[in-house]
Amino acid sequence: MMGPAGARAELLGALIEIEEQFAWVDLDVLQVAVDLEERARVLGDDELVMRARICQAKISLRTGEIATVGRQVREIEQWGVQHNVLPVLARVHLLWANVDRHLGDFAAALEHSLLAVELLEDTATARTRVWHRTKLADALGQFDSMEIARTHYRRAEALAAAEQLAWLRMAVLNNWAYMELRRGFAEAAYEVAQRLQTVAEAAGLELEGADLDTIANIYVANGQFVPAERAVERAMAYDERNNVEEADSRAEYLLTLAVALRGQGEQERAQACLEACQELCVERELGDVLVRLQQEQAEAYAARGDFEAAFHMHREFFRTYQDQHLSLQETQARNRHAIFEVSEARRDAERFREQAHRDPLTGLRNRRFVNEHLPLLMIGPELPLSVAVLDLDHFKRVNDDFSHDIGDGVLVKAAEIMENEAGVDSSAFAARMGGEEFLMVLPGADADEAADRLERVRHAIRAYPWHDIAAGLSVTVSVGVAQADRGVTQAEVLSTADSCLYAAKRGGRDQVVVARPQMPHNAPLS
Repeated sequence: MMGPAGARAELLGALIEIEEQFAWVDLDVLQVAVDLEERARVLGDDELVMRARICQAKISLRTGEIATVGRQVREIEQWGVQHNVLPVLARVHLLWANVDRHLGDFAAALEHSLLAVELLEDTATARTRVWHRTKLADALGQFDSMEIARTHYRRAEALAAAEQLAWLRMAVLNNWAYMELRRGFAEAAYEVAQRLQTVAEAAGLELEGADLDTIANIYVANGQFVPAERAVERAMAYDERNNVEEADSRAEYLLTLAVALRGQGEQERAQACLEACQELCVERELGDVLVRLQQEQAEAYAARGDFEAAFHMHREFFRTYQDQHLSLQETQARNRHAIFEVSEARRDAERFREQAHRDPLTGLRNRRFVNEHLPLLMIGPELPLSVAVLDLDHFKRVNDDFSHDIGDGVLVKAAEIMENEAGVDSSAFAARMGGEEFLMVLPGADADEAADRLERVRHAIRAYPWHDIAAGLSVTVSVGVAQADRGVTQAEVLSTADSCLYAAKRGGRDQVVVARPQMPHNAPLS
């Protein structure tokens, strides 16, 4: 029978499989995502519940339920901020960016895309990292920052190529080519599209609907209207054959087809495409496509010689465009506030985590930190690693003869000396284990090097002018050191260091006793 950890791993794997359907989502997996949410609830794993809900919202977005998805996303984001769960926040911000893109709110899409990359956890799969980077490039391109967008497209393509993910590389190149075209760089779009087709041919993969629509638009830009019509018809056929449809994909295809037909002089067929496109834009609240549709409709009226209708449609286009962009400042303010809240929540959570791992008196790491990090160091590349247990000699007398305040001052100063004299860096650390007992962990240091460093600590503590704190006060420390090599457990190395410490105490205190690895753990030698 599978345990909780195994059940979670299996469930997480199933969710990642849905999350990584980037370029398209099989609508049949909606029920699968619902079932995964229920399984996560049974496990009591709220993070996976939220990720399952993100998967469901992602699928709903593909079917055009933008308003519904917006409400779902807001609830998930609030949970993520409240609990500071980065995998949820990264994925929900990517979904937010897609909602904003469909609505034509590119400023909001960019801010959410930035957060989706910033918050992505280090353990995220290469596929997820590629797609988050690609969507950030898309958002930058839509915000007319193509130079920066190209940098992110290149990084995403390079990572997809390095991971030998040809299909994902094609998706990156498709988005890149489309954005070059949207921004008016037809030659660059053509070059990227050529690379897209080369990658597809080399991998033996079929061009998908989105790829074909991009190629059709490039044909249009070059006045090749017949090949454009054929390409967009192939795109529609691909999506129908594979049961694939994003919220805006068919509307995009219809708009491309309308332009291609107008270029061939087929005004009636072009008009029919525009009307069908408009129905989808209204039904699915596709603000970005609607603006371009109205612009094309004005061009179509003008081509037929109906200049009054063209004028009125151009005015409607301008009004829609203006309505979208007048709200950007308000949206930016709203999103910046949301970003501020997310950042504050993250900083608070990081501060609380840091406080939970620090001794409040000395500022050193505490036992909790040791128990979480020492096992990781002992299986990492830092070996050999040495651990030292330090105990201030006769510390009870300090409290009894002077005061607990003086005792606290001694602990603080001794902790400072341990960090300064032992050369503690980013991987090594000192910790207070309780009372007057301390621990030092020295990754990469064998027993001899550790002995030298701990001798410096011992001498520094003995030589410190303790009389400046209280007349007649003197402090010394006893130290036990053990070296950990591969295969030694945390409990074993700590037990050996403790044995060395007791040997130091029995031997008269104020000394360092070291156990070298070639000797049995229970026979420490100084």
